Amino acid sequence: MALPVVAVVGRPNVGKSTLFNKLIGQRLSIVEDTPGVTRDRIYSKCEWRGRQFMLVDTGGIEPKEDDRMLTLMRQQAELAIDHADVIIFVTDVRSGVTANDYAVADMLMKSGKPIVLCVNKCDTLGETPMEVYEFYNLGLGDPFPVSSVHGHGSGDMLDEVMKYFPEKDEDEYGEEDIRVAVIGKPNAGKSSLINRIAGEERVIVSDMAGTTRDATDTIIDREEGRFVFIDTAGIRKKSKITEKIEHFSVLRAYMAVDRADVCVIMIDATTGFTEQDSKVAGYAHEQGKACIVAVNKWDAIEKNDKTMQEYRARLEEDFSFMSYVPFIFISAKTGQRVEKLFEMIKFVADQNSMRISTGMLNDVLAYATARVQPPSDKGRRLKIYYMTQASTKPPTFVMFVNRADLFHFSYQRYIENQIRTTFGLEGTPVRFIIRERNRNDA
Repeated sequence: MALPVVAVVGRPNVGKSTLFNKLIGQRLSIVEDTPGVTRDRIYSKCEWRGRQFMLVDTGGIEPKEDDRMLTLMRQQAELAIDHADVIIFVTDVRSGVTANDYAVADMLMKSGKPIVLCVNKCDTLGETPMEVYEFYNLGLGDPFPVSSVHGHGSGDMLDEVMKYFPEKDEDEYGEEDIRVAVIGKPNAGKSSLINRIAGEERVIVSDMAGTTRDATDTIIDREEGRFVFIDTAGIRKKSKITEKIEHFSVLRAYMAVDRADVCVIMIDATTGFTEQDSKVAGYAHEQGKACIVAVNKWDAIEKNDKTMQEYRARLEEDFSFMSYVPFIFISAKTGQRVEKLFEMIKFVADQNSMRISTGMLNDVLAYATARVQPPSDKGRRLKIYYMTQASTKPPTFVMFVNRADLFHFSYQRYIENQIRTTFGLEGTPVRFIIRERNRNDA
């Protein structure tokens, strides 16, 4: 099930970005006292009482401003409102209810979306400031006094927000189903691949970049299993996102990655690897998804007997940050090697969910540490007591050591390579959690 979307909106300089940063627990939005600092929407996962949702920060709304930048910011906020499940309307207790607050409230009520009224900058503890009651005049129900700087009152506000979330049901697909997100730059051939797989014009195909706006699901039953393909809007550089609706397409693409078990990263063979491809792949890697790089439009490349080998070598260098990823050269137009894609998807999905026994892991660990001694510093040598697998998707291993600061990244990579050499784990990232025994045990 897709995560609920919560939009944080309000007029400029009421503390929306400060509240956004407080709720997600990191400084993602730029915070300044100057109105209009947040221009585009910024989004991040947020969690409250065990329920995850997508929080979207927006630029301040100036309903009657004609300035071009403010107009664009207003359009961005309107788009966020259109796609949100719940809206947090942020106001400022210090300035009281303004004419712009009334105008924004009117716009929000016309949207028909649930609205939670946040009265920000209530920074003192104790009784609710009398000024808060003025905000009942907006006609949006009970105002929630909040301090975005200190976090006071944010819990009550989020409890109210959660009342409007859709019922948390189980994923509509079975555990055995493999969910595949097809991601990449616009016009790389993602929709053409879905159509080739489905054998019908399931999604709109056009040479014009940005045709696909929403993530759509296509279910394919094969002897390898049941596959759910999630076609996504192309992800392109922010500087090139000029059409306002495309911003939310990027968000939906990222959310499709969150839903997926396997990500097929589409590369256009005619243009090759770009910086944006690395960002798309990097997001899938960070989320711990099994990944495949599919080089599309291979039929359009002039080839000799060394073309594929040379192209693969360049890609291995480009994707050095995820050296585990396999490559496949396909043509969605002609169907070349598309059949093999299913086998590869099933394979990397199995690798991503592989579980290895503690005994086998520690046999590999003993061999690895005997072959290359753990690093030491100032007479103290790293000792790795034992290792066990904590979880899958991606495979995550916990290692218990005497000194975590001695466990250098290079040695961690060495251990990872030994595990991959023994067990495969192709197409999936691997995570390590380092646990330190009490240093006083000596």
